[in-house]
Amino acid sequence: MLTRRTFLASGAASLPLSARARIDISRISAITDEIARSSQAAIDFAKQYGLHWVELRSVPGQKKEYADLPEDQLRAEAKLLDENGIRVSFLNTSLMKVRIPGLEPVRWEKDAPEKREERMKADLPKFERRMDDLRKCLHAGKVLGVDKVRVFTGWRCADPDAAMPRIAEIISEMAEVAAKEHIHLLVENESACNVATCRELAEIARRLPSKWVGINWDPLNATVYNEAPYPDGYRLLPRKRILNVQIKGRSILNYPQKLDWRAILDALDRDGYKGEVGLETHIFGDGQIQASHDSMEAILKLLKA
Repeated sequence: MLTRRTFLASGAASLPLSARARIDISRISAITDEIARSSQAAIDFAKQYGLHWVELRSVPGQKKEYADLPEDQLRAEAKLLDENGIRVSFLNTSLMKVRIPGLEPVRWEKDAPEKREERMKADLPKFERRMDDLRKCLHAGKVLGVDKVRVFTGWRCADPDAAMPRIAEIISEMAEVAAKEHIHLLVENESACNVATCRELAEIARRLPSKWVGINWDPLNATVYNEAPYPDGYRLLPRKRILNVQIKGRSILNYPQKLDWRAILDALDRDGYKGEVGLETHIFGDGQIQASHDSMEAILKLLKA
């Protein structure tokens, strides 16, 4: 058996990255509702590229999150994946993509007062039922066999830094429930929400030390606020708290937003990242499915580089 001591003694630890294990196709995933228009087509896509994993958000071809499915349909979806040998790496939910009372969303600033009031009234019940929605998402995670569930940080206000204590308090309460189910809540940096940059991810993680709270890192999302996600933003992140990573299509294809994913993956490898990397195509319109294929081809090419 190769123990850590013999590994170090052998000099293997000093080998260049190219000679060590790197992120490969066995750890690549993809969000099903962007790669296909039906669950079976998403499975076919995964098999075409040799994927072992998929990420779930809404049922492909439907505008319905998995946590909102009737029990029989949820179990049928889980069975379909299992029968095809596909596992779920991450459950993307819309948890806490909502106005936090007392924090005025900047996205509503240009609305007329009457419209803002209407939005606040409509959004309030969603905030108030957040714990019930959380339990539904945790149950869906159990049925689907996934232990990582996404959570956001509320619609972005004018001063997210000042709001951090309140946000941390809310997510901490949710994490206590998730911990009882042995499911991790992963905070995503989302440009429309209070945590959008790597700096903000690092801050919320500092305020949420629970091992049941991790990070879903989407490098491209950080660029909206002029943060360089790599290497600058990445240096700020608590590396061991990163439990899922997402690649946007525009960041891997030849778009102005293209990032150096070879360097990012190498850094993740060096820092001992053990999770999956999921494609979130996010190129909309009639060409979305083709863009998903193009993005996956680019990822496979990158892995061989």
